[in-house]
Amino acid sequence: MRSATSSIPTQQQATGGAGATKKKMNGYVGFSNFPNQEHRRSVKRGFNFTLMVVGESGLGKSTLVNTLFESKVYPAKESDDGLGLGGSAARNGTAEAQKRTVEITSVSADIQENGVKLRLSVVDTPGFGDSINNENAWRPILENIESRFDAYLAQENRVNRSKIVDNRVNALLYFIKPTGHSLRAVDIEFMKQLHTRVNLIPVIAKSDTLTPREVEQFKARVLADINYHGIHIFKPVSDQYDDPETIADNKAIAAKIPFAVVGSEKLVQRPDGTRVRGRQYPWGIIEVENETHNDFVSLRQMLLRTHMEELRDETDVSLYESYRTQKLLALGHVQDNGVFREFNPRMQQEEEERLHAAKMTKLEAEMSAVFRQKVQEKEEKLKKSEEELYSRHKHMKAGMEKQRRDLEDKK
Repeated sequence: MRSATSSIPTQQQATGGAGATKKKMNGYVGFSNFPNQEHRRSVKRGFNFTLMVVGESGLGKSTLVNTLFESKVYPAKESDDGLGLGGSAARNGTAEAQKRTVEITSVSADIQENGVKLRLSVVDTPGFGDSINNENAWRPILENIESRFDAYLAQENRVNRSKIVDNRVNALLYFIKPTGHSLRAVDIEFMKQLHTRVNLIPVIAKSDTLTPREVEQFKARVLADINYHGIHIFKPVSDQYDDPETIADNKAIAAKIPFAVVGSEKLVQRPDGTRVRGRQYPWGIIEVENETHNDFVSLRQMLLRTHMEELRDETDVSLYESYRTQKLLALGHVQDNGVFREFNPRMQQEEEERLHAAKMTKLEAEMSAVFRQKVQEKEEKLKKSEEELYSRHKHMKAGMEKQRRDLEDKK
C-alpha cells in the first residue's frame, strides 16, 4: 500500500460541525490491518450465542436445533405421539393439559469449527401452547428474557467488570404450526409482546406436511398478519458497504421469511446410492439441505453463516439499550447531556470569561448597594446626632436665660 486517504478532524468538527479534511499519506501506516487484529482476538476468545426456541410440543424444535449445529445439542427425547403433545402429556389426558405451565430450560454446548470456538446456549420453553388456555403463555418467556437483561445491567454497574457473563437471548425461533390457514391468536399475541425484546425469526415447522402451493399461500397469510399487527421480525438488510453478491443473497434470504423448514437427524439413501440428511416417505425423500424442498439452508445461512454477529449486535445496541433506558428512567435516573458535550478549549475559556464578568458585575452591584446603604445609615445617624445637639443647646440656652432673669429679679 503506497498511499491512503485519511479523515482528520478539523476545528469545525471539534466544535460540532460535520466538516473534515481529506489527507493523503505518503506511505504505509498499518491501521488497515485492524480487522485482522479483531479477527485474531475473536478467534482467541471465542463467541457466545444464545438461541431461544418457542413453539408447541411436537413441532420438531429439538430436532431442528440438532440439525442446525450438526451436533447432539439436545439429548434424545421421548417419542412424540403425533398429536402435538409429548408422550406424557398425551397419556395423562386433558386434565394434564389444563395444569401444564410454561417452563424455561437451558442447554449449553461448546462447539468448535475450523479453530473457531462457539459457546452455544439453547433456551427451550416446554409447555408453551400446550394448555387449553394459552392467554398468558408468553409472560414467563418475556420475564425470562427481561431477567437476562437485568442480570447484564447489574453486571455493568459493578465496580469490577472484568468478567461479565452475557446470556442475553440473541435470536428467538418461533415455530408456527403448519395449519395452512393463518396465524392463531396465541401466535399473534406472543409476537406482539416479545418483538421489542428479542430478534424474532418465524419458522413454519414440519413444512413437509404441506404442498409447495400451500406453503407459499401460508407464508403470504403469515406475513400479512405480521404486517397488520405491526410486529417487527428480524430480516437481513444491506448497506453501502455490501457487494452485489451479498445484496443479492440478503434479498433471497429475506424473500424466504417465514422459513418453511424440515429437520432430521437421520441419513437416508437416495436412488443413486448417496446418503443425505432427510425424511423417507413412501412417495419419496425430503432432503433437509435441498433448497427446492424447504428453507432450512436459508435459515442456517442467515442464523449462523452471515448474520450471527448482526443478531448479537442488534441485541446489544438496539434491544438491550432500549430496555436499559426504560429501566433506568423508571428508576428515576435522568441523564445530564452536558456531561457528554464535545470539549473545545477556546469556547470553554470564553464561557469561563463570560461567567467571570457576570460574577464581577454582580459583585460590583452588590458592593455599590452596600456602600449606598452605609452612607445612608451614616447620614441618618449624623442628622439624628445634630438634632440631639440642637435640642440640648436649646435646652441649655433656655436654662441660662432663666437663671439670668432670676438674678436680675434679685437685684
